[in-house]
Amino acid sequence: MSTSNPLHSHRRAVYVSGAVLLIAIIGGAAVHHLWQPAPAPEPPPPIPVTAGVAERQNVPDVVDTIGTVQSIDSVSIQAQVNGPIVKIEFTPGQDVKQGQELFLIDPRPYQAALDSQQAQLSHDQGVLAEAQVDLTRYQLLAQQNSIAKQQAEDQVYVVEQDKGTVQLDQANLETAQLNLAYCHVVAPISGRAGALLVDLGNLVGPSAGAAQSSGSASNSSNSTSGQATTGAMVTIAQMKPIYVGFNVPQTYLDQIKQNQAAAPLEVDAFSPAGKLLEKGKLTLIDNQVNTSAGTVLLQATFANADERLWPGQFVRTRLTIDTRNNAVTVPTPAVMAGPNGSYVYVINPDMTVKRVNVNVTVNQDGISVIGKGLSGNERVVVDGQYRLDNGSKVAVEQTTEPAQTTEVTSE
Repeated sequence: MSTSNPLHSHRRAVYVSGAVLLIAIIGGAAVHHLWQPAPAPEPPPPIPVTAGVAERQNVPDVVDTIGTVQSIDSVSIQAQVNGPIVKIEFTPGQDVKQGQELFLIDPRPYQAALDSQQAQLSHDQGVLAEAQVDLTRYQLLAQQNSIAKQQAEDQVYVVEQDKGTVQLDQANLETAQLNLAYCHVVAPISGRAGALLVDLGNLVGPSAGAAQSSGSASNSSNSTSGQATTGAMVTIAQMKPIYVGFNVPQTYLDQIKQNQAAAPLEVDAFSPAGKLLEKGKLTLIDNQVNTSAGTVLLQATFANADERLWPGQFVRTRLTIDTRNNAVTVPTPAVMAGPNGSYVYVINPDMTVKRVNVNVTVNQDGISVIGKGLSGNERVVVDGQYRLDNGSKVAVEQTTEPAQTTEVTSE
């Protein structure tokens, strides 16, 4: 029977104890690791946004529409006597003054007719003078019973007939003077002349019938050509001042009439690109509403000193009806549309946002007028709202400039 070595047994016990201790240490570490709480998650980074400010300002109450520029006065120049054009005394497209001579129609036949009428008048005035002298003598002789009273009475009628002849001659003389004056075709208004519609040497006249039935002066002028041109020779359009006509919905009519009675309302005219062309005043409210369109015609007058407005031109018009004083405004992009209406995100002092319902009364020129929901001076999110919710943390990367009440600029 064998016995174990005490030294060997001691070593085995030591090894077993060490292994157990190592297992215990490793198990304890594992249990400690398994039961240690997980670290808290890091908060999400702030959402970058662009901010704006809810401001209080005076906002004009305007109506924007399309208008048409119209001349206050536009005339077509036509000949009033028959004859060939011997002079054209202006340049087409230039400004002309009232009374400026534009055309000269051959005046020689009309000068001859005037001279003839003057001679006829002188002759008949002499006949009248002779008849009046005879009447005086006959009346004296009749008082002396030297001639029959009937002869003196007949002479009275001779004098009256001669007076009528002289009056007729005077009328014919005035007609001849007028026809001669009509040879000088002048501008009845100041304005800009259009394209020339006749040429030098063209035969012109008031009408074809007049050209055929005129007197000797007219007939002699027609001998150089055929039938007279009876249309316009040129047109003249007044440029300064000038009208712009436009239509607005009839719903504005009462307010326009009320404010126009206090002072003429301001009307601005813009180019299609948005450049301010001219400022004017409302001068006409039409006397009836267009029943088919539900609009009323308005007309504004513009000084047009620089002639930026041109007859027939289409312009954008802006009628300022009234002014909303001290109104709360925000940039229009700040307003969002939701299922319960419009809302904005207001930035709190701690850089979180709050969703606020608002009532927008009008949008114009990049701003929205807030009737309810904001009191002014709040910071609102203008860009980046689509990633936000109540309480979201934001970082303002840019602040928009204060909202403006007009988007157009002067040239």
